[in-house]
Amino acid sequence: MRKVQDVMTKDPTVINAKDSLKDAALKMRELSVGPLPVCDGDRLMGIITDRDIVVRAVSQGKDPNSTTVAEAMTEQLEYAFDDEDISVVAEKMKEKKVRRILALDRDKKLVGIVAMGDLLEALAEEDVGETLESISEAPPPAAH
Repeated sequence: MRKVQDVMTKDPTVINAKDSLKDAALKMRELSVGPLPVCDGDRLMGIITDRDIVVRAVSQGKDPNSTTVAEAMTEQLEYAFDDEDISVVAEKMKEKKVRRILALDRDKKLVGIVAMGDLLEALAEEDVGETLESISEAPPPAAH
């Protein structure tokens, strides 16, 4: 079985909680991503998404130039360890209804991020591999 570390985006770009929402939005545009992990040094504090910026700040009339990432980020984090099986992580994402999950090493240091699409693609490849393997191991049909 494949592990999270096999399918995750390694070393994701992060943002500081003190940065402005405008800085976060510019970084998201530059990288063409929707989520950014929020860190203070090595300490993971949360995650900010493009949706967080819109729903928690802009729609409330907050100024993206002066509102900090900390004011709009999600602090409740869903994460998986990088050595976990991807099928377990996919089930966790389904249960928690999240489309992405942060990947941590066993020291709880951020090492990657996994999108649902990454997991689905890897799981589909495994299913195809298992199906081909089972077909190639099938005994020949009995002669009548």
